Amino acid sequence: MNSIVLTHSFRFIILALLQVLVLSHINFLGYINPYLYILFILLFPLKNNRIIFLFLSFLLGLTIDMFLDSGGVHAAASVTIAYIRPFILKFSFGAVYDHQTMKFSNVEFGSKLTYITILTVVHHFVLFSLEIFNFYEIILILKNTLFSSIFTIILCILTTIIFNRRK
Repeated sequence: MNSIVLTHSFRFIILALLQVLVLSHINFLGYINPYLYILFILLFPLKNNRIIFLFLSFLLGLTIDMFLDSGGVHAAASVTIAYIRPFILKFSFGAVYDHQTMKFSNVEFGSKLTYITILTVVHHFVLFSLEIFNFYEIILILKNTLFSSIFTIILCILTTIIFNRRK
């Protein structure tokens, strides 16, 4: 039990620091940033308390917001994907998720890609919608969502592949 808590605490801290110190300063082509910190939410264990999970997601988003001075948009986007995560898990993994026998390292790549893609796109859409907060800028919101999502999805997939091979 303590090793699981330690592992997730370490993941929380490393992803938050990596996001704040490195990834938020990339600005590829002037507006594309990867948001790898959502990997904490994507890979959080399934069987844990949902209230604690929502709180940790909020805390992660709030931590990013405090360092980037972004006014709560990361916290809102993080809580949104944490809240809809069970529905996306059921949609992406089906019966494997229903029986609570799923491990992210053992599922097929297509299901994992669907899961990561849906939650990443929702996260980025909420994030950029709240950041820009202007319906007349919907094209900019969609453009930022699309390109940042692609960058984030590639980074998430590569990170999960690299760290699963080590084990």
